[in-house]
Amino acid sequence: MVELGFSRNFKNQFGKIKNKQFKQAINKQLRKIELHPEIGKPLTGFRKGTREVYVSPHRLSYLYENNRVLMLDVYHKDEQ
Repeated sequence: MVELGFSRNFKNQFGKIKNKQFKQAINKQLRKIELHPEIGKPLTGFRKGTREVYVSPHRLSYLYENNRVLMLDVYHKDEQ
């Protein structure tokens, strides 16, 4: 298991979500990331070094380094 941290931006975006089922789906993915941090798709380009997982229709972006995970952002897949 890794240490899980949250950026200010992630906390802001997560706080704006009103749908309880969607929040539960995100929490489920967070637990999976905590247990298996390499589960996310590695990104390239300007997001190189980060990973993301898909929670329809949004994505969770995170950084995994040195046994720590920093959740960076929750964004709609069309806003990449």
